[in-house]
Amino acid sequence: MAEPGEREFATDVVRRLTGAGHEALFAGGCVRDELLGLEPDDYDVASSATPDEVRRLFRRSIAVGASFGVIEVLGPPGRKGPLKVQVATFRTDGDYSDGRRPTSVTFGSAREDALRRDFTINGMFLNPLTGEVLDYVTGREDLKAGLVRAIGDPEKRFEEDRLRLARAVRMAARFNLRLEPATSRAIQRHASAITVVSAERVADELRKMLRHPNRAEAVRLLESHGLLEMVLPELAHQATHHPDHLAAVLRALQTLPAETHFESAMACVLTGFKPETAISISRRLRLANGEKDHIHWLLAHEAALDEGAGLPNHRLYPILSHPWVGDLFTCSRARLLARGNPADGLEKTMAIFHSKTSLELNPPPLVDGADLQTVGIHPGPVMGRVLRQIRDEQLDGLLSGREEALARAATLAG
Repeated sequence: MAEPGEREFATDVVRRLTGAGHEALFAGGCVRDELLGLEPDDYDVASSATPDEVRRLFRRSIAVGASFGVIEVLGPPGRKGPLKVQVATFRTDGDYSDGRRPTSVTFGSAREDALRRDFTINGMFLNPLTGEVLDYVTGREDLKAGLVRAIGDPEKRFEEDRLRLARAVRMAARFNLRLEPATSRAIQRHASAITVVSAERVADELRKMLRHPNRAEAVRLLESHGLLEMVLPELAHQATHHPDHLAAVLRALQTLPAETHFESAMACVLTGFKPETAISISRRLRLANGEKDHIHWLLAHEAALDEGAGLPNHRLYPILSHPWVGDLFTCSRARLLARGNPADGLEKTMAIFHSKTSLELNPPPLVDGADLQTVGIHPGPVMGRVLRQIRDEQLDGLLSGREEALARAATLAG
């Protein structure tokens, strides 16, 4: 979601460019979002001004992609630093030799700039000073018809940038649109080519899909268009040999709260897989270490809370005191409901969680390594084993004080 004041700042940028004799318009996703009545994530400006002309007008600017005609203009302070608006010069693109970026660009007109974009719903312009929408690609008609359509020849659009294969799916799911038939067929024909896209770019599309409330539809479209087999072959294999498994995954994703973040949704996607498999997938997608650890922990404890009330405290309390336990409750409930299993045991576990303070779930240890050395237990495997046993007995309520714990430690070490 755009920062407060960002639209006003972007409008001021357009006003200043226009006042200097240049054509300047809001472009791309922000126009689509405003026509849909949504809050844009950010505002981009497209202009007839060249990068040098933009930099002369806006001294507080950064050349983030000058070779592609993109200058970032800095504005007043926002929540996360200065407001930023990217100004891109109208352009046409040369050949795409790497399936991602054009080998050359030529500055051109607004119409030419629209025609080189990916989908019609992303190819419109808006003059914020007059409210006029400039649509050279029938984007407005496609929005009304509920369609995601590639601009021009879909084969060419997907050959230019293979990530557009996944992006089309995300657009359709996010905005509750249908993939236009020719665009849909082209995705299916080119699905295997997404493997040339870097893992980081694919992972970023997955993050965006799984963070959105329509995440289940995104995964369904990935599967029906042959992309799931390329991006998550492990899940595609399950879908082929166990259709009920994918159906359960989709139901779980539908059950998740709207604001569920990526790690919890990804854990639901990988439900039933061994944690080692999740680690392998996370590495292949080059997820951040924090994301990998989060997903792995959720899967390692996937069913732990289903009947948590029956677990001894020393097994249950460390899970309930973990920072990610709230996500585990969310994933567990979604998984149980998706498979039509009762959640009574999970509710009992949650009742325990809410009845305990954080100090009760994770009290300070009665003894540490230094304490054990006073009774003759030295650092090493024995000390580690004794410390774990003392901690378990503390959580189970079998030990109540330091002296009792030290006596027990001496017994265990002997």
